[in-house]
Amino acid sequence: MAEAEAGVSGGRGAQLERTGLRHGWTTGACATAAATAAYTALLTGDFPDPVTIALPKGQRPAFALAAEERGADRAMAAVVKDAGDDPDVTHGALIRATVRALPPGGGVVFRAGPGVGTVTRPGLPLAVGEPAVNPVPRQMMTEHIASVAARHGGGGDVEIEISVDHGEEIARSTWNPRLGILGGLSILGTTGIVVPYSCSAWIDSIRRGVDVARAAGRRHVAGCTGSTSEKVAVATHGLPEDALLDMGDFAGAVLKYLRRHPVERLTIAGGFAKLSKLAAGHLDLHSSRSQVDKGFLAELARRGGADEDLAAAVAAANTGLETVQLCAARGVPLGDLVAAAAREVALGVLRGAPVAVDVICVDRAGTVVGHAAPRGPRDA
Repeated sequence: MAEAEAGVSGGRGAQLERTGLRHGWTTGACATAAATAAYTALLTGDFPDPVTIALPKGQRPAFALAAEERGADRAMAAVVKDAGDDPDVTHGALIRATVRALPPGGGVVFRAGPGVGTVTRPGLPLAVGEPAVNPVPRQMMTEHIASVAARHGGGGDVEIEISVDHGEEIARSTWNPRLGILGGLSILGTTGIVVPYSCSAWIDSIRRGVDVARAAGRRHVAGCTGSTSEKVAVATHGLPEDALLDMGDFAGAVLKYLRRHPVERLTIAGGFAKLSKLAAGHLDLHSSRSQVDKGFLAELARRGGADEDLAAAVAAANTGLETVQLCAARGVPLGDLVAAAAREVALGVLRGAPVAVDVICVDRAGTVVGHAAPRGPRDA
């Protein structure tokens, strides 16, 4: 109880607090800062340096400009990505945004410059042919362009070209080529913040989060793989902040600790691809230690009524998201099947501990694509 009264929290905040590791900024945050500075210069003639942006959770970091250039109809600003103490392959990369004015009604258009990839296969949250600038960074840049336009009398109709120096070379160390993102890196991030990855610290923060929830008398907690699934868990169950566990990739850590320190109910919420790994029996969901098993998903689809043509398409799909989309189009509830299988794996790890488990699978936009109702040892 003392910890709860002292205001100690779990999740990523606890990880940073306990380790002293320094957080960093996502490529999406850096691109937003560069685009904001470039559009400001295009309208006013001056580059703000440093340039301050607003992140999705309200933080307002300032970024120094590493390069700037202005022409008659365009402006370019660049920011060096600082990943903090995280071993990120994009740490130190120079991220450029070139902003050009468009005619009224043109909106905000994104282009892939040198070092930024282009989507060439289905199954990603972007259409084939689109630059690999993910939805949240696009939203952040669009909102900041509108804000700059409102302050300085612009129309807000622009083309934003994002480029990364040496990005194509850096991308060879990522999963982009296998996913069909060719020509460079993706511009990523849902919160704007890179949290340093320390396995022991993260697992310790999970345990701490469970302890705080129990001390506060919480009977229902949620283990979430990221901020998008956390929002869905809160919207679905109305859980308070101290009932939320930032599970990340460590599903096994949540389950094993709850086995020894149970609460009445656990909601597992996460991206479909990550939870398909749990459904297949993996307790560490990180991409370097487990992969989406398309053959396993094809077999689940068969159990759900898929014919051999659909099962073959699932097995050959580019991403986990594409498998659930293929099945949904044919009336096969693959998302629900994955959620149910993940729930059974979780109950197996809990080994009869008095914890009822439900599972929510979401896509990148936060849409629920699979659900398994609560089930506990008494229901077996």
